[in-house]
Amino acid sequence: MALPIISVRCPACGGPVSVVPAPSPPTQWYPCPHCHAPVPVVLPRDPPPLYSWEVMPGLYPYLPTPRVPRWRASRAAAGALVNVAVIAAVLAAILGYYAIAATAPSSYAVSGSVELQPNSSSAPYPAVGAVIVATDEAGHDHNTTTDLGGNFELGGLPTGGISVNVSFPGFAPLTVDIFLSTVYSAGAGAIDVVLDPGSVSNGTLGSLTPFVNLETFVAAMGGAVVLLGLVAIIAGAAAILTLRSDRPALGVVGGGAGLVAPLALVFLDVGDPFPILLAASAILAAIGGFALAIRAIEMGMVGAAPD
Repeated sequence: MALPIISVRCPACGGPVSVVPAPSPPTQWYPCPHCHAPVPVVLPRDPPPLYSWEVMPGLYPYLPTPRVPRWRASRAAAGALVNVAVIAAVLAAILGYYAIAATAPSSYAVSGSVELQPNSSSAPYPAVGAVIVATDEAGHDHNTTTDLGGNFELGGLPTGGISVNVSFPGFAPLTVDIFLSTVYSAGAGAIDVVLDPGSVSNGTLGSLTPFVNLETFVAAMGGAVVLLGLVAIIAGAAAILTLRSDRPALGVVGGGAGLVAPLALVFLDVGDPFPILLAASAILAAIGGFALAIRAIEMGMVGAAPD
């Protein structure tokens, strides 16, 4: 004989819940179709028509009202998503400022030293008169030579990527790419170079920065701003909808957006010039992972939305 349909009311929202229970156990839990809260359903017992506590109501103490086994996951997830949105928006604003400030014209100086190493068994010694040629993005060359101590200093360099070529007769030249700006500079300090025997044909290339020119730097910052802006929008929308509709899948999406934010910054090489911002994005990812985890657990407990 099939069990009858049992109709109860949700203790969380008061909405009607109609289910066909399984034969066992005596007490079962079903998700409310309105708010997805677990609803207790107790199977009817035989034989009818009366139970002993209905005949003698004073014999048995009343049981306490069943409490819903649910903690405030919605509010916790919504709070975490709000933090994700705020941190992502702040990081996007900072990177946007860096992208704009980096284009400001300025003048920079580069210094360093050049040494020669004729063979692996001898110690390097200063290169006197080594030629230093720094080429900016406009194709202008800035020349200087090393002094008696093998040191050099070259000023008047503009903002952007600079290619520094170091050469000495009888030794393989070395070209180093650096980047100069008001917010991030790579190679503006001391550039220490050691030249090995060789010729122009076996010269070597090196780079102190992932950004070869100002355009690549601004493009990387702009890409990071767009991605972090999307994270802020998704997390903010998920936080609002989580408080209003309490759908766990929304928290999973918003938390996942925050979780992948550091990967985007690493892919765009933003962590190289700004490691502090990368650390801040790791905090963002931790909060996003927390929101994703608790909403995924809750979604597994109460099931998906009826629609």
